[in-house]
Order: sequence, then C-alpha cells, then structure tokens
Amino acid sequence: MIRFVITGHRAPTTGDFRLDDITGGAGRLDVLVRCVNSAFFLSHSIRTDTELFLVLEGGRDAPKTVRFSGNEIKYLNPDERSTASLIRNALLKRIDDTEVRSSPGIYVSRRSFSDVIDDLRTVSGIMYLKEDGSDIRDAELPEELTFVLGDDRDLTDDEERILMECEPSKLCLGPLSLHADHCMIIVHNEIDRRRA
Repeated sequence: MIRFVITGHRAPTTGDFRLDDITGGAGRLDVLVRCVNSAFFLSHSIRTDTELFLVLEGGRDAPKTVRFSGNEIKYLNPDERSTASLIRNALLKRIDDTEVRSSPGIYVSRRSFSDVIDDLRTVSGIMYLKEDGSDIRDAELPEELTFVLGDDRDLTDDEERILMECEPSKLCLGPLSLHADHCMIIVHNEIDRRRA
C-alpha cells in the first residue's frame, strides 16, 4: 500500500465554498484536488493500492481529514470541479469522534495531522519528501509506505516536529522544488519501476 499525507494549510473544513472558486475562495483547494488526481489516475484505470489523506487545517471547523481509498473509490473523475465536489460533500457530513463514509472510498473525520501520523507510523514506513533529503533513487523503500508533504507551503515547524518524532526517512525527488501533485506522480513512477 502506498499512502500520501498532504496538509492543506488554508483548505476549508466546511462545505460552504463555491466550486467555481477553489483556487482563491477555498484556500487553495485546487492544489489538493490536483493531488487527488495524481494519486489515483492511470491512463485507463485507478490505482487501487493507494490511499490519500488530505489534512484540512483552514476555516472554523479545523482540523478535518478526508481520506480517499483507491480500492473502494467510485465516482472519481479527472476534472477538478467534480473532485472538489466530492471533497465538499465529505465536509458537509455530520461527524463526531469516528470516521464517516461520505461516498464509496471517501471518508471524513476530525483527525489532525498529529492523529494521522500517529495512526500511520504503526503500519508503514514514513517518508518525508523534502528538498534537502536523500535521493529517492538511492533509498530502500519498504512495501508499506507513507509519503508526507505540504501543499503549496512547507510543513509548519509544529508539523515538522510531530513528523520528525517518528524518525522518517527524508527523501528528495530531484534538484528542483516541485508541485505537490507532480511529486506524487514521480513517487508512483519510481515505485512502479521497482515493482515491474
């Protein structure tokens, strides 16, 4: 299983945003929507061995986490608007202390970044994608992997401190800083080559 954890620092935690303004009025939700597409879409199918955690930290009901499970997901289309709609529908669900299913393969909870990392550190190796890390091409990658990265902003100092407590491998994907969604495609490509 390959997992990605993306922190949406300004992304809304309520469903009251407009689908035609996900770039500005929805706290750069467009970055996260592109990450969803990069995590799951192949040319003619969906990656069923992938999970994505969008940790949303903006707005008045923060934090919330929207989890996408590739082996269950339905109704995911490659256009940004319909993906944003799936996220909005999840955020409109009433949630208490447990994760709630909003549609097949999409779940919402009140988990924070710290909660998500604590849950995942026991089931997989944690990899922190950062420009000053070791080259991923030289790294040993276990079967169960979780890659952590920021949205269009780096992790905050607090988030990085939480992450570093689980002693992740710090990896880079090349000499230049890349968009989060592009990083995910490169990670998938590297793993695909190794597993081919």
